[in-house]
Amino acid sequence: MSSSDELTDSPPVSASPLVPVAPALRAAALRARAYELARFLSVGGVAFVVDLGLFNLLRFGPGQVLEHKPLTAKIISLVAATLVSWLGNRHWTFSRHRTDRRTRELLVFAAINIGCAAIPVLTLAFSHYVLTLTTPLADNVATVIGIGIGTVLRYAGYKRWVFTGAAGHPDR
Repeated sequence: MSSSDELTDSPPVSASPLVPVAPALRAAALRARAYELARFLSVGGVAFVVDLGLFNLLRFGPGQVLEHKPLTAKIISLVAATLVSWLGNRHWTFSRHRTDRRTRELLVFAAINIGCAAIPVLTLAFSHYVLTLTTPLADNVATVIGIGIGTVLRYAGYKRWVFTGAAGHPDR
């Protein structure tokens, strides 16, 4: 028997009774999900900076291009941040699950973002007008809660309806 035969005849590592397969797979899956969530939150952080930065640049930056048009500045900054978020999530966070239908992905992604953007407005309105919690702290807490809920729903929506390609697609 040659040394190469000994290597090919040895049992695979996963078949060893010393290595429990199911817990190892569970741990690997949890680790992969944690990395995916970290990438998702990182992309969201960059998109947040783009949104806030561009909004302030358009309103208060050199030339104050849209100084008296805050809604126009906000719409432009939201569109830019949505594109940054889509590109980051498509090419990094969910790169193994993207599809070949880019336009569909972008449209569904934008629809989810529009819907989730309303959540902090609704939590603020509920806190401010229904619960009559009108302090700056209460307004900020309500907004942060809304952003948190929106973030969870975005992640779930992206996984369920946007990035639906098979994992490990050969061109990824």
